[in-house]
Amino acid sequence: MIDVLVAGGGPAGLAAAIRAAAAGLETVVVEPRAVPVDKACGEGVMPSGVAALKALGVSPAGRELRGIRYVQGDRRAEARFRGGPGLGVRRTTLHAALHHRAADLGVRFVAGRVDGVRQGEDRVTAAGLTARWMIAADGLHSPTRRALGLERAPAAPRRYGLRRHYRVAPWTDLVEVHWSPHGEAYVTPVGDGLVGVAVLSGHRRSHGEHLDAFPALARALRGREDGAVRGAGPLRRTASTQGAGRVLLVGDAAGYVDALTGEGIALAAATATAAVDCLVAGRPEAYPARWTRLTRRHRLLTRALLGLAGRPVTARMIVPAAQHLPPLFAAAVRALQ
Repeated sequence: MIDVLVAGGGPAGLAAAIRAAAAGLETVVVEPRAVPVDKACGEGVMPSGVAALKALGVSPAGRELRGIRYVQGDRRAEARFRGGPGLGVRRTTLHAALHHRAADLGVRFVAGRVDGVRQGEDRVTAAGLTARWMIAADGLHSPTRRALGLERAPAAPRRYGLRRHYRVAPWTDLVEVHWSPHGEAYVTPVGDGLVGVAVLSGHRRSHGEHLDAFPALARALRGREDGAVRGAGPLRRTASTQGAGRVLLVGDAAGYVDALTGEGIALAAATATAAVDCLVAGRPEAYPARWTRLTRRHRLLTRALLGLAGRPVTARMIVPAAQHLPPLFAAAVRALQ
Protein backbone atom coordinates (compact mmCIF):
# COMPACT_ATOMS: atom_id res chain seq x y z
CA MET A 1 0.00 0.00 0.00
CA ILE A 2 1.21 3.54 -0.79
CA ASP A 3 2.14 5.55 2.28
CA VAL A 4 1.11 9.01 1.03
CA LEU A 5 -1.10 9.91 -1.92
CA VAL A 6 -0.84 13.58 -2.90
CA ALA A 7 -3.72 15.14 -4.83
CA GLY A 8 -2.27 17.97 -6.89
CA GLY A 9 1.21 18.51 -8.28
CA GLY A 10 1.59 22.26 -7.75
CA PRO A 11 4.13 23.77 -5.32
CA ALA A 12 2.25 22.67 -2.19
CA GLY A 13 1.75 19.13 -3.44
CA LEU A 14 5.34 18.79 -4.61
CA ALA A 15 6.64 20.21 -1.32
CA ALA A 16 4.59 17.60 0.54
CA ALA A 17 5.85 14.84 -1.76
CA ILE A 18 9.47 15.90 -1.30
CA ARG A 19 9.14 16.01 2.47
CA ALA A 20 7.38 12.64 2.56
CA ALA A 21 9.87 10.93 0.25
CA ALA A 22 12.80 12.37 2.22
CA ALA A 23 11.24 10.81 5.33
CA GLY A 24 11.25 7.41 3.65
CA LEU A 25 7.55 7.27 2.78
CA GLU A 26 6.38 5.81 -0.52
CA THR A 27 4.71 8.75 -2.21
CA VAL A 28 2.56 9.15 -5.33
CA VAL A 29 1.41 12.47 -6.81
CA VAL A 30 -1.75 12.59 -8.94
CA GLU A 31 -1.82 15.58 -11.29
CA PRO A 32 -3.64 16.02 -14.65
CA ARG A 33 -1.43 18.76 -16.10
CA ALA A 34 1.87 18.37 -17.93
CA VAL A 35 5.14 19.60 -16.42
CA PRO A 36 5.94 22.43 -16.00
CA VAL A 37 2.63 23.87 -14.84
CA ASP A 38 2.02 27.59 -15.32
CA LYS A 39 -0.67 29.60 -13.57
CA ALA A 40 -1.51 33.12 -12.43
CA CYS A 41 1.11 33.95 -9.82
CA GLY A 42 2.95 37.08 -8.70
CA GLU A 43 6.20 35.05 -9.00
CA GLY A 44 7.85 36.82 -6.08
CA VAL A 45 9.01 34.46 -3.31
CA MET A 46 9.56 36.09 0.07
CA PRO A 47 12.79 35.33 2.00
CA SER A 48 10.96 32.84 4.21
CA GLY A 49 9.81 31.05 1.08
CA VAL A 50 13.36 30.94 -0.30
CA ALA A 51 14.52 29.40 3.00
CA ALA A 52 11.69 26.85 2.90
CA LEU A 53 12.59 25.85 -0.66
CA LYS A 54 16.26 25.43 0.28
CA ALA A 55 15.22 23.21 3.19
CA LEU A 56 13.51 20.99 0.61
CA GLY A 57 16.65 20.93 -1.52
CA VAL A 58 15.25 23.27 -4.17
CA SER A 59 17.09 26.38 -5.41
CA PRO A 60 15.56 27.56 -8.72
CA ALA A 61 17.26 30.18 -10.86
CA GLY A 62 15.79 33.66 -10.73
CA ARG A 63 16.38 37.28 -9.75
CA GLU A 64 17.25 38.23 -6.19
CA LEU A 65 14.70 40.54 -4.60
CA ARG A 66 15.97 42.94 -1.94
CA GLY A 67 12.74 44.41 -0.64
CA ILE A 68 9.38 45.99 -1.41
CA ARG A 69 8.50 49.41 -2.82
CA TYR A 70 5.04 50.96 -2.63
CA VAL A 71 4.15 53.39 -5.42
CA GLN A 72 1.21 55.76 -5.79
CA GLY A 73 1.65 58.48 -8.40
CA ASP A 74 4.77 60.42 -7.39
CA ARG A 75 4.85 58.96 -3.90
CA ARG A 76 7.32 56.19 -2.98
CA ALA A 77 8.02 54.15 0.11
CA GLU A 78 10.43 51.22 0.26
CA ALA A 79 11.86 48.81 2.79
CA ARG A 80 14.64 46.27 2.42
CA PHE A 81 14.46 42.67 3.53
CA ARG A 82 16.63 41.64 6.45
CA GLY A 83 18.35 38.29 6.76
CA GLY A 84 18.51 37.39 3.08
CA PRO A 85 16.90 38.18 -0.27
CA GLY A 86 13.68 36.98 -1.80
CA LEU A 87 13.48 35.56 -5.29
CA GLY A 88 11.72 36.56 -8.48
CA VAL A 89 11.22 33.31 -10.41
CA ARG A 90 9.02 32.20 -13.29
CA ARG A 91 6.29 29.88 -12.08
CA THR A 92 7.30 27.32 -14.70
CA THR A 93 10.94 27.43 -13.52
CA LEU A 94 9.90 26.95 -9.90
CA HIS A 95 7.57 24.09 -10.77
CA ALA A 96 10.19 22.31 -12.86
CA ALA A 97 12.74 22.56 -10.02
CA LEU A 98 10.29 21.14 -7.46
CA HIS A 99 9.24 18.35 -9.83
CA HIS A 100 12.86 17.42 -10.54
CA ARG A 101 13.67 17.26 -6.82
CA ALA A 102 10.64 15.06 -6.11
CA ALA A 103 11.51 12.71 -8.97
CA ASP A 104 15.11 12.43 -7.73
CA LEU A 105 13.75 11.28 -4.35
CA GLY A 106 11.70 8.53 -5.98
CA VAL A 107 8.27 10.14 -5.97
CA ARG A 108 5.97 8.51 -8.51
CA PHE A 109 3.70 10.62 -10.71
CA VAL A 110 0.34 9.52 -12.08
CA ALA A 111 -1.52 11.53 -14.72
CA GLY A 112 -5.08 11.91 -13.53
CA ARG A 113 -7.55 13.83 -11.45
CA VAL A 114 -8.80 13.17 -7.93
CA ASP A 115 -12.57 13.61 -8.12
CA GLY A 116 -13.72 11.32 -5.33
CA VAL A 117 -12.37 10.09 -1.99
CA ARG A 118 -13.28 6.95 -0.06
CA GLN A 119 -11.97 6.42 3.43
CA GLY A 120 -11.68 3.33 5.61
CA GLU A 121 -10.31 2.71 9.05
CA ASP A 122 -6.72 2.37 7.86
CA ARG A 123 -6.74 3.61 4.26
CA VAL A 124 -7.96 6.16 1.75
CA THR A 125 -8.73 5.52 -1.92
CA ALA A 126 -8.80 8.08 -4.73
CA ALA A 127 -8.05 8.10 -8.47
CA GLY A 128 -7.87 4.29 -8.38
CA LEU A 129 -5.04 4.32 -5.82
CA THR A 130 -5.05 3.27 -2.17
CA ALA A 131 -2.81 4.81 0.48
CA ARG A 132 -2.48 5.06 4.22
CA TRP A 133 -2.83 8.84 4.06
CA MET A 134 -3.80 11.47 1.54
CA ILE A 135 -2.61 15.06 1.29
CA ALA A 136 -4.94 17.31 -0.69
CA ALA A 137 -3.03 20.07 -2.45
CA ASP A 138 -5.50 20.64 -5.26
CA GLY A 139 -5.66 24.41 -5.16
CA LEU A 140 -8.04 27.28 -4.51
CA HIS A 141 -11.05 25.44 -5.87
CA SER A 142 -10.09 22.12 -4.25
CA PRO A 143 -12.46 19.32 -5.33
CA THR A 144 -11.25 17.33 -2.32
CA ARG A 145 -12.24 20.08 0.09
CA ARG A 146 -15.72 20.10 -1.41
CA ALA A 147 -16.02 16.31 -1.56
CA LEU A 148 -15.20 16.04 2.14
CA GLY A 149 -17.80 18.66 3.06
CA LEU A 150 -15.16 21.09 4.34
CA GLU A 151 -16.01 23.96 1.97
CA ARG A 152 -17.22 27.17 3.59
CA ALA A 153 -18.71 30.09 1.70
CA PRO A 154 -15.91 32.67 1.34
CA ALA A 155 -16.45 36.03 2.99
CA ALA A 156 -16.37 39.27 1.00
CA PRO A 157 -14.59 40.82 -0.74
CA ARG A 158 -14.30 38.66 -3.85
CA ARG A 159 -10.98 39.49 -5.48
CA TYR A 160 -9.36 38.20 -8.65
CA GLY A 161 -5.82 38.09 -9.97
CA LEU A 162 -4.37 38.43 -13.48
CA ARG A 163 -0.73 38.10 -14.52
CA ARG A 164 1.19 38.89 -17.68
CA HIS A 165 4.89 39.08 -18.58
CA TYR A 166 6.61 41.98 -20.32
CA ARG A 167 9.89 41.99 -22.22
CA VAL A 168 11.63 44.85 -20.45
CA ALA A 169 14.79 45.01 -18.35
CA PRO A 170 13.94 45.16 -14.63
CA TRP A 171 14.56 48.68 -13.31
CA THR A 172 14.89 47.67 -9.66
CA ASP A 173 15.71 44.72 -7.41
CA LEU A 174 12.54 45.39 -5.41
CA VAL A 175 9.00 44.15 -5.86
CA GLU A 176 7.00 47.25 -6.77
CA VAL A 177 3.42 47.44 -5.57
CA HIS A 178 1.48 50.14 -7.40
CA TRP A 179 -1.66 51.22 -5.55
CA SER A 180 -4.95 52.65 -6.76
CA PRO A 181 -8.30 52.96 -4.98
CA HIS A 182 -9.57 49.96 -6.94
CA GLY A 183 -6.68 47.49 -6.94
CA GLU A 184 -2.94 46.89 -7.02
CA ALA A 185 -0.31 46.03 -9.62
CA TYR A 186 2.71 43.99 -8.57
CA VAL A 187 5.84 44.28 -10.72
CA THR A 188 8.35 41.47 -10.11
CA PRO A 189 11.71 41.03 -11.88
CA VAL A 190 11.88 37.41 -13.03
CA GLY A 191 14.70 37.51 -15.62
CA ASP A 192 17.39 39.74 -17.12
CA GLY A 193 14.92 41.10 -19.66
CA LEU A 194 11.59 40.10 -18.17
CA VAL A 195 9.17 41.30 -15.52
CA GLY A 196 5.89 39.83 -14.39
CA VAL A 197 2.98 42.14 -13.64
CA ALA A 198 0.14 40.78 -11.51
CA VAL A 199 -2.98 42.84 -10.86
CA LEU A 200 -5.35 42.19 -7.97
CA SER A 201 -8.80 43.73 -7.78
CA GLY A 202 -12.44 43.12 -6.99
CA HIS A 203 -13.33 44.49 -10.43
CA ARG A 204 -13.60 42.07 -13.37
CA ARG A 205 -11.66 43.80 -16.13
CA SER A 206 -8.93 42.91 -18.59
CA HIS A 207 -5.27 43.11 -17.59
CA GLY A 208 -4.79 46.13 -19.86
CA GLU A 209 -7.79 47.92 -18.40
CA HIS A 210 -6.40 47.38 -14.89
CA LEU A 211 -3.05 48.82 -15.96
CA ASP A 212 -4.77 51.98 -17.16
CA ALA A 213 -5.18 52.87 -13.47
CA PHE A 214 -1.36 53.21 -13.33
CA PRO A 215 -0.52 55.53 -16.29
CA ALA A 216 3.27 55.69 -15.81
CA LEU A 217 3.54 51.92 -15.47
CA ALA A 218 1.25 51.35 -18.45
CA ARG A 219 3.42 53.63 -20.63
CA ALA A 220 6.60 51.77 -19.63
CA LEU A 221 5.07 48.41 -20.56
CA ARG A 222 2.99 49.20 -23.62
CA GLY A 223 3.99 47.14 -26.66
CA ARG A 224 6.25 44.84 -24.64
CA GLU A 225 3.70 42.13 -23.83
CA ASP A 226 5.09 38.59 -23.73
CA GLY A 227 2.72 35.63 -23.62
CA ALA A 228 -0.87 35.24 -22.56
CA VAL A 229 -2.70 36.64 -19.55
CA ARG A 230 -3.42 34.10 -16.82
CA GLY A 231 -6.09 34.56 -14.18
CA ALA A 232 -7.25 33.15 -10.85
CA GLY A 233 -10.06 33.74 -8.39
CA PRO A 234 -12.08 34.38 -6.44
CA LEU A 235 -9.05 34.31 -4.17
CA ARG A 236 -10.54 34.01 -0.68
CA ARG A 237 -11.26 30.41 0.34
CA THR A 238 -12.21 28.92 3.68
CA ALA A 239 -12.20 25.37 5.02
CA SER A 240 -14.02 24.36 8.19
CA THR A 241 -10.94 22.35 9.21
CA GLN A 242 -7.69 21.25 7.58
CA GLY A 243 -8.06 17.55 8.32
CA ALA A 244 -10.82 14.98 7.88
CA GLY A 245 -10.13 11.35 8.68
CA ARG A 246 -7.05 10.27 6.76
CA VAL A 247 -6.94 13.38 4.56
CA LEU A 248 -5.00 16.58 5.33
CA LEU A 249 -5.37 19.81 3.33
CA VAL A 250 -2.32 21.95 2.51
CA GLY A 251 -1.53 25.06 0.50
CA ASP A 252 -4.43 26.96 -1.04
CA ALA A 253 -6.74 23.97 -0.55
CA ALA A 254 -6.51 24.45 3.22
CA GLY A 255 -7.75 28.06 3.04
CA TYR A 256 -6.57 31.29 1.45
CA VAL A 257 -7.05 34.97 2.22
CA ASP A 258 -5.46 36.99 -0.61
CA ALA A 259 -2.30 37.27 -2.71
CA LEU A 260 -1.75 40.83 -1.50
CA THR A 261 1.21 40.00 0.81
CA GLY A 262 2.98 37.57 -1.54
CA GLU A 263 3.43 34.69 0.89
CA GLY A 264 1.81 31.92 -1.15
CA ILE A 265 4.93 29.82 -1.78
CA ALA A 266 6.17 30.21 1.79
CA LEU A 267 2.81 29.08 3.15
CA ALA A 268 2.56 26.22 0.66
CA ALA A 269 5.93 24.84 1.76
CA ALA A 270 5.29 25.45 5.46
CA THR A 271 1.86 23.80 5.56
CA ALA A 272 2.97 20.87 3.39
CA THR A 273 5.97 20.27 5.64
CA ALA A 274 3.82 20.49 8.77
CA ALA A 275 1.29 17.99 7.40
CA VAL A 276 3.96 15.42 6.58
CA ASP A 277 5.72 15.94 9.90
CA CYS A 278 2.44 15.25 11.71
CA LEU A 279 2.01 12.01 9.73
CA VAL A 280 5.58 10.92 10.45
CA ALA A 281 5.05 11.63 14.15
CA GLY A 282 1.85 9.57 14.12
CA ARG A 283 -0.20 12.61 15.12
CA PRO A 284 -2.28 13.66 12.10
CA GLU A 285 -4.95 15.03 14.45
CA ALA A 286 -2.45 17.73 15.51
CA TYR A 287 -2.20 19.21 12.03
CA PRO A 288 -5.23 21.57 12.00
CA ALA A 289 -4.01 23.33 15.16
CA ARG A 290 -0.50 23.52 13.73
CA TRP A 291 -1.88 24.96 10.49
CA THR A 292 -3.69 27.63 12.51
CA ARG A 293 -0.49 28.61 14.33
CA LEU A 294 1.62 28.61 11.15
CA THR A 295 -0.76 30.81 9.19
CA ARG A 296 -2.14 33.10 11.94
CA ARG A 297 0.27 36.00 11.40
CA HIS A 298 -0.22 35.90 7.64
CA ARG A 299 -4.00 35.77 7.91
CA LEU A 300 -4.19 38.65 10.39
CA LEU A 301 -1.80 40.93 8.49
CA THR A 302 -3.37 40.17 5.13
CA ARG A 303 -6.90 40.79 6.38
CA ALA A 304 -5.84 44.06 7.98
CA LEU A 305 -4.15 45.34 4.81
CA LEU A 306 -6.99 44.03 2.68
CA GLY A 307 -9.46 45.95 4.84
CA LEU A 308 -7.56 49.17 4.15
CA ALA A 309 -7.11 48.44 0.45
CA GLY A 310 -10.78 47.57 0.03
CA ARG A 311 -12.02 51.10 0.77
CA PRO A 312 -11.10 53.87 -1.68
CA VAL A 313 -10.64 56.44 1.11
CA THR A 314 -8.22 54.30 3.15
CA ALA A 315 -6.56 52.82 0.06
CA ARG A 316 -5.37 56.33 -0.85
CA MET A 317 -3.72 56.63 2.57
CA ILE A 318 -1.57 53.47 2.45
CA VAL A 319 1.39 54.81 0.47
CA PRO A 320 1.45 58.27 2.11
CA ALA A 321 1.40 56.57 5.51
CA ALA A 322 4.25 54.24 4.53
CA GLN A 323 6.20 57.23 3.17
CA HIS A 324 5.78 59.30 6.31
CA LEU A 325 6.33 56.42 8.75
CA PRO A 326 9.33 54.48 7.38
CA PRO A 327 9.97 52.50 10.60
CA LEU A 328 6.38 51.27 10.62
CA PHE A 329 6.55 50.27 6.96
CA ALA A 330 9.88 48.50 7.49
CA ALA A 331 8.43 46.62 10.46
CA ALA A 332 5.43 45.50 8.36
CA VAL A 333 7.73 44.25 5.58
CA ARG A 334 9.88 42.36 8.10
CA ALA A 335 6.74 40.77 9.55
CA LEU A 336 5.77 39.54 6.09
CA GLN A 337 9.17 38.24 5.04
